[in-house]
Amino acid sequence: MTPAPLDPVALAQGVRAGQRRALARAITLIESTRADHRAAAEALLSELMPHTGGAARVGITGVPGAGKSTFIESFGLHVLAQGGRPAVLAVDPSSPRTGGSILGDKTRMEELSRDPRAFIRPSPSGCTLGGVARRTREAMLVCEAAGFDVIVVETVGVGQSETAVADMVDMFLLVLVPGGGDELQGIKKGIVELADAVIVNKADGDLAAAAARAARDYASALHLLAAPGDGWQVPVLTCSALTRTGIDSVWQTVLRHRDSQGASGALAARRAAQAHAWMWNEISETLLQSLRDDGRIAARLPTLEQAVADGRLAPGAAARELVALFRGEG
Repeated sequence: MTPAPLDPVALAQGVRAGQRRALARAITLIESTRADHRAAAEALLSELMPHTGGAARVGITGVPGAGKSTFIESFGLHVLAQGGRPAVLAVDPSSPRTGGSILGDKTRMEELSRDPRAFIRPSPSGCTLGGVARRTREAMLVCEAAGFDVIVVETVGVGQSETAVADMVDMFLLVLVPGGGDELQGIKKGIVELADAVIVNKADGDLAAAAARAARDYASALHLLAAPGDGWQVPVLTCSALTRTGIDSVWQTVLRHRDSQGASGALAARRAAQAHAWMWNEISETLLQSLRDDGRIAARLPTLEQAVADGRLAPGAAARELVALFRGEG
């Protein structure tokens, strides 16, 4: 039986009405790589765009073992207690063999996932730089249109490519663990420079004193970095996601950052720059896909790939030949 064709207008209406099934279907649609689905997804986004932009967009990354998922659940539950509606877009590591997603976030955030006012969506990172699914930006917009006012994007680990997350959110949180200056050596400077706030988690029990020391060490290290041009001073906070102490301070910092950036115009400028970068990223990916789908390229590609692998042809020369062929110059 042939499935009924997708109706982007009806799906958008369902999303706007807060129907969870429509929201899930919408995100599945925008994550699809099928050509007909991409056209439907773009039509859906056109319907939803006027209803987006009102949420606080928060990116969260952290070192392994920092308790990132527990922190996000505690943070989400606090947002709920304050009358907000959080959506968590948790990008899971994809299997390098099958490309499938581990999809463990709903089990790691069990309490938050049970609350009907919250929404958790795991999605495979695929091959996208930074461990962020290519369509995470669009999923974020769909969640905003559905009425969620705090969007959390959880990333896979810490690496230089985390700029992919910082380029789609309003505020970027770096979650660390007690350990002090030596621990800081294992963190890429570029990641610290991206952070709008640093959170030292696990500040409870025997680790409470160590967390306070680590926060002082991190604060001292941050003073060595150039201050951002928007006037925001990066705070270093301590919290315990397990006991949920200090979570309110994190939330108040998010609100303070949003108010500060909104008043200065920095938030609008940041989102405009992100939209511009997003457009060029889409241009790059669309052109690359068009090149891959070209029949002439498909016929010539194996020969050139083998020549490059054998060292008989420079990669740059192979790339130029393929582009020239694509442009009809070959």
